[in-house]
Amino acid sequence: MSQTKSNYEFVSSATLPTRFGLFNIHGFVETHSNQEHVALSYGTWSPEDTVPIRVHSECLTGDALFSTRCDCGFQLEKALDNIVQNGRGVLLYLRQEGRGIGLLNKIKAYQLQDQGMDTVEANEHLGFDADLRDYGICKLMLDKLGIKNVALMTNNPKKQKALTDMGINVVSRTPIDHGVTDDNRQYLRTKTEKLGHQFDPHTLK
Repeated sequence: MSQTKSNYEFVSSATLPTRFGLFNIHGFVETHSNQEHVALSYGTWSPEDTVPIRVHSECLTGDALFSTRCDCGFQLEKALDNIVQNGRGVLLYLRQEGRGIGLLNKIKAYQLQDQGMDTVEANEHLGFDADLRDYGICKLMLDKLGIKNVALMTNNPKKQKALTDMGINVVSRTPIDHGVTDDNRQYLRTKTEKLGHQFDPHTLK
């Protein structure tokens, strides 16, 4: 269930040198759960500019442990590189592991996938909806960074709708088809067929 803007607070900002370039990191917290989230910003813009952004949900296995059974880590790196190449942009990093079910439940879901289930079937077998993620904090993050108009990097139309419903002007959506491997090809087909993600079909053959 989406939360109102008052359920979130900005905490602090600092510089963050990375392999891609010099970003600023901005910390936010959900006051009702103490869940922490961050935004990485690069470059400058005026309030009316259209700013490239990526809304990225945490994936420890893909982002930090280099797993190839999903495309998350590949997409994270591609988005950061795209932002730097564009000269400005923002990555909203939301702590919503496993589409919102948490890390340990994601490992349980992986075990079920090893036995033949797809990602949606595994989540539902564990008693969860296919996707429990909430994007309510994105409004506060973008307001804090002075962004009203965005060029969204995503394959997931639900992210676009969530931002639009919050009053963010999504000027364009750019696919981020990156990181298809033999290990994740079926996973990506499931995201396309059951969750409505929009990939270039030629990348999934």
